[in-house]
Amino acid sequence: MALARARIMGARYPYYLLADSRPGQIREGEVTRTPAKDTPTHGDIRHGFVYERVPHIMLSNIANNSEIDVIWDKAQEALEPLRTQLNAALGMTWQEWEIPREADKGWSDAAKKLQAQWWEARIKRQKEIDASIAARAESEYLYDKPYEDKAKVRVAGPFTVESLSPHRVLAVDQDDELVDILDAAEGKRIAEGRDTDDFAQMVLDNLKSAGVQQAHKEDRIAFTALTGWPGKFICAKGMFMEGDKDRSAGIFIGPEFGTISRLDLVTAAREAGDAGFDVLIACAFNFDAHSAEFDKLGAIRILKARMNPDLHMGSELKSTGAGNLFVVFGEPDIDIINTDDDEVQVKINGVDIFHPSTGEIESGGPDTIAVWFIDTDYNEESFFVRHAYFLGANDPYKALKTTLKAEIDREAWESLNSDISRPFDKPKSGRIAVKVINHLGDEVMKVFSVG
Repeated sequence: MALARARIMGARYPYYLLADSRPGQIREGEVTRTPAKDTPTHGDIRHGFVYERVPHIMLSNIANNSEIDVIWDKAQEALEPLRTQLNAALGMTWQEWEIPREADKGWSDAAKKLQAQWWEARIKRQKEIDASIAARAESEYLYDKPYEDKAKVRVAGPFTVESLSPHRVLAVDQDDELVDILDAAEGKRIAEGRDTDDFAQMVLDNLKSAGVQQAHKEDRIAFTALTGWPGKFICAKGMFMEGDKDRSAGIFIGPEFGTISRLDLVTAAREAGDAGFDVLIACAFNFDAHSAEFDKLGAIRILKARMNPDLHMGSELKSTGAGNLFVVFGEPDIDIINTDDDEVQVKINGVDIFHPSTGEIESGGPDTIAVWFIDTDYNEESFFVRHAYFLGANDPYKALKTTLKAEIDREAWESLNSDISRPFDKPKSGRIAVKVINHLGDEVMKVFSVG
């Protein structure tokens, strides 16, 4: 979904001629062969576009069209001299309908040239007559084929794309405390119905061969062993090397069609701690927003590995180990800056990356980020992009210029190609949300309280 959003934001779309515009009036006049309107225009899209049309021609449209005679007489002024010269060059007395379409090989170059010029003028006359007949006939508008305005470029406007977690009713006890949270904290929460063993086994087979990929290839977690585990949430035990030491990881697989919540991670991490695992690796297609900040429970580190949608192919996907099937995208390292004007700025330092060789978590730097967004007044229901900044790799300015096929205001672009945001007012809700997307299309969101 993140990649689809990025492609929409970076794509170039055709711009169509508005009927309520001066270029649209001119084009409408050309199509109907009538003088263009000179009424004031306001660029109102409610008036529609200038559309292509299909004429329904009847004999009356031809018989009553006086413009045909005008076109014929005008064309004859050029055709008759050419016919006379061609007959003189060949010693013939051809009428208009007798002139051959193809020149004979034995003709002189001058005769061939005259014949080509005559036919060119003849075809031009017929096209003008056909256009005149079509313009005066009843037409059917092709509403799916508006005329394109080649002088303008259209890009995506503001939009939001969100995935919602399945609806869930939270249970409370007699003191109005959330039962799920209490049970999860005490390790009493029971796992909900797990997907079929076939899906879990397929995920484990691919996890064993592909490992868990991070932003850098050298930080890939490669399992030396992966065996089943009889747990409620944890279904497998994985062994990997952390430097020269063996470490164990509890594998938690989310649903095939659904989202892992923070409660799921709390319960799985509790189970991993009781079993003596060093790390919990949660594999899922989606994580809810509130799980983004949850990366540790006691001594148990939690790595959230986002699964590639290709895994929906099931048994048809070969376990070759190629491709990024499981990718860990860490928590963004962000600073909140209060300005002298009582405004707020956000500075992104990078994304935290787990290094299996050392067992430490370090910030990967802004180079690991493709794009980041800010919702400057987060309502805890949906993320609305109010600020967008593109860090990118190599030269994103050149890539944008090539995509849009136009000159970009470099000063305006530099304000968007930044790891520090423009100042904005403090949110009325008291919260802001920052969403970060890496070059692989993985995303993570973090919510901050701003007073």
